[in-house]
Amino acid sequence: MSDAIRGEAHGTAPVALSVLDLVTVGSGRTASQALATSVEISRLAERRGYHRHWVAEHHSMPGVASSSPAVILAHLAAHTRRIRLGSGGVMLPNHAPLVIAEQFGTLEALAPGRIDLGLGRAPGTDGATAAALRRTDTLNEGADDFPEQLAELTRFLDDDFPDGHRYARIHAVPGPVQGPPGRPPVWLLGSSGFSARLAGLLGLPFAFAHHFSARNTIPALDLYRDSFRPSAVLDAPYALIGVGALAADEAAEAHRQVLTGALSMLRLRTGRPGLIPTPEEAEAYGFSAAEREFVDGWLANVVYGTADEVREGLDALQKRTGADELMITANVHGGEARLRSYELIADAYGLPEL
Repeated sequence: MSDAIRGEAHGTAPVALSVLDLVTVGSGRTASQALATSVEISRLAERRGYHRHWVAEHHSMPGVASSSPAVILAHLAAHTRRIRLGSGGVMLPNHAPLVIAEQFGTLEALAPGRIDLGLGRAPGTDGATAAALRRTDTLNEGADDFPEQLAELTRFLDDDFPDGHRYARIHAVPGPVQGPPGRPPVWLLGSSGFSARLAGLLGLPFAFAHHFSARNTIPALDLYRDSFRPSAVLDAPYALIGVGALAADEAAEAHRQVLTGALSMLRLRTGRPGLIPTPEEAEAYGFSAAEREFVDGWLANVVYGTADEVREGLDALQKRTGADELMITANVHGGEARLRSYELIADAYGLPEL
């Protein structure tokens, strides 16, 4: 049964299905078009029974337009009515906890009961950009800093600093000081064991980035479950995984589309970030042996093909990992391909028209 955290499966899906969105900008497209596509995806996801739509914070990357999750989420909230919306995630070290508390308090006021606050400790960019964001060359991402920042943010969200604390008279607004408490649930995000363990110890839901850290998925989920302590938030572990997946009417077309995302990632990893290339550009690219090895390895962790093939791949992944929710991301060139994919996956699982 669905609640503020746990998703509800529809149709024949083994678990709830959700959407992770980087608001990708393809070659020949604009950020305005990418943001308009995100609205279309959110409406489609809501109509077809996907549980939530998250956007991810990234900076100084030409191929994405999701540097300001709170702004995008406010826009999506204005164009939807039911679907949960959230950050996958906000990179906590990039921001003062009070700023995040007020941004997401505002979102909660705009869309009561529909907002998720997913938090990560990576910068979501390179070191130089992170230094520009934080106005310091000292990047605090150690084991001590993130839990301290998280605790401060939680205090601001709950408006419960103890008497005598230096922030006891500071209130995040909108927030509990203005009326009955209502705040978004906090999720921890990760691609390794650090956030997995912390989420377990705090009894929080956990989201793992399987789509770019597949070899760490099962160890991290095991660590989360083994570390879990029941809390006021959850009485049992709840973990979702982000998974790269794309369905098309023909398997060959699915491969054409996912190759654009693979080439984009290759360029990013080799210091050449840019707009997401077109399928034609990706097909014509002359891959070296080392580049081909990278691309093949990347695509090995993407579930793509016809709708039936993608359904079978998602089912196998869920069974292998025991994930409580699958959050599908499709970072390819065209918005049309992404929209078609989410529709085809919904059809493959018999998700209802809501």
